[in-house]
Amino acid sequence: MPVLRNEIGDVLRDARLLQGKTLRDISSDARVSLGYLSEVERGQKEASSELLASICDALDVPMSAILREVSDRFAAAESLRDVPVMPTIPDTVPELLSTFRGR
Repeated sequence: MPVLRNEIGDVLRDARLLQGKTLRDISSDARVSLGYLSEVERGQKEASSELLASICDALDVPMSAILREVSDRFAAAESLRDVPVMPTIPDTVPELLSTFRGR
């Protein structure tokens, strides 16, 4: 299951990069230190709702769009939770065992 702060950070970084903006551009407009913004984007710090709003304003992206993308990512991860990573392989193959025993 994904971690909320990681997904928020990834979505914020994606939005920033799509706009061709630097961390410095956004940190200045959002009035947050460059280091702290970097930690938010890397999922190392939780962004408060006020900080998230400020970053969204600096990106000129509605907070609802950011949260919707995060929600979509969680929904995708949840849908994959029940998908087996590897196919189930039986411990024995009965047909072959009976053939070998008959020899």
